Amino acid sequence: MGGAESGVGAAVLAKVKGFDVFLSDKGQIKQEYADTLRKWDIPFEEGQHTEELILSADEVVKSPGIPGTVPMVQKVREKGIRVVSEIEFASRYDAAKKICITGSNGKTTTTSLIYHVLKNAGLNVGLGGNIGQSYAYQVATEHFDYYVLEISSFQLDDIYDFRPDIAIITNITPDHLDRYDHKMENYVAAKFKITQNLTSEDCFIFDSDDSITVGHLSKIVLRCKMLPFSQKKEVEQGAFLKDDKIVLRYDKEETDIFLQELALGGRHNVYNSMAAALAAKATGISNQVIRNSLATFQPIEHRLEPVLSIKDVLYINDSKATNVDSAWYALECQKKPVVWIVGGTDKGNDYSVLNDLVKEKVKGIVCLGVDNAKIHAAFGGIVSRMEDATSAKEAVRKAAAMADAGDVVLLSPCCASFDLFKNYEDRGEQFKAAVRSL
Repeated sequence: MGGAESGVGAAVLAKVKGFDVFLSDKGQIKQEYADTLRKWDIPFEEGQHTEELILSADEVVKSPGIPGTVPMVQKVREKGIRVVSEIEFASRYDAAKKICITGSNGKTTTTSLIYHVLKNAGLNVGLGGNIGQSYAYQVATEHFDYYVLEISSFQLDDIYDFRPDIAIITNITPDHLDRYDHKMENYVAAKFKITQNLTSEDCFIFDSDDSITVGHLSKIVLRCKMLPFSQKKEVEQGAFLKDDKIVLRYDKEETDIFLQELALGGRHNVYNSMAAALAAKATGISNQVIRNSLATFQPIEHRLEPVLSIKDVLYINDSKATNVDSAWYALECQKKPVVWIVGGTDKGNDYSVLNDLVKEKVKGIVCLGVDNAKIHAAFGGIVSRMEDATSAKEAVRKAAAMADAGDVVLLSPCCASFDLFKNYEDRGEQFKAAVRSL
């Protein structure tokens, strides 16, 4: 069920493994995915779910974008047909070592950092999950010794036996609560499913400064090696901040990495670098390769990505910031006055946690969304200049008019993109095109 990256990847793997496969998507399937299905001779339908075909399945692989509340999914479950996620299905046919990263924020950067370190170490490694090419498609068509997988809570919802060798939770803050009955504990439990099958041979890397993560540790049984990272306290095993350096402690060895060596700035990226360094240590990679990799990493598109400086105003694309915590980090690391472009599809956001940062850093706000009432209510009393826009071009034009030399225009939307854009990438691309057209 679902005919995009995840569903098509699972269908190809099922075909390769000799299953009788059928793919169904309630919406329209993109041309590239339809072409892939035809190439592999996989029957499919779009624009509908044919009940008799779906309910004749032995097993259903459900794409992460489809909520469990969809009537067809409920009918499948009622009939007793097992519903699994793509990563659960793919892992049955994969003997590679898996480093798996989840979390509310920082998971794409951390995943990409770890992949960069492993590539630099000369390992045969694939990158997948919620980033890049489908994990299932790679299991069907490639042979890797290692995988670095970014995994969303939606991908974890339908796992049973899936087991990483190294599991990482970067942090947990409110996000996607609309998919979890607006209950934080349901969302936290989904994230922690990444640890459910860990053994004493495996590692769990986590942020010990994150109260939600730490609060949940006592509720689960973990037999694995625990590797916390912290910017607030020293840890016996793991990583911590001491003066101007990261101290790594793994087994009986201690290593220092100076903050000025890191390619990525900002407090949030110190956490990401700690998690990546620990994963690399647990994989057996040398200190020299870890240091060099953290120093040479290139920033990710749509994540605090500098676009252009025009008339001494720097434009930054942080379109991937789809929740309050991501926007908090983006604002926190700005050193210059900010004109902030914010808005989109609200996911039950509590904007009050941003008040102090907005008072301190933000001189003007451009609301980029169909319904901006909640943002006006949250910040109207704090920021004197607020304007509305319904396109990236209009938002950039209005932000440029508010900005003076030495300022930053920051697109860090805090919200999902689906009111005006296809996805956060589309929003980021349109923002960058609008900046260039200035």
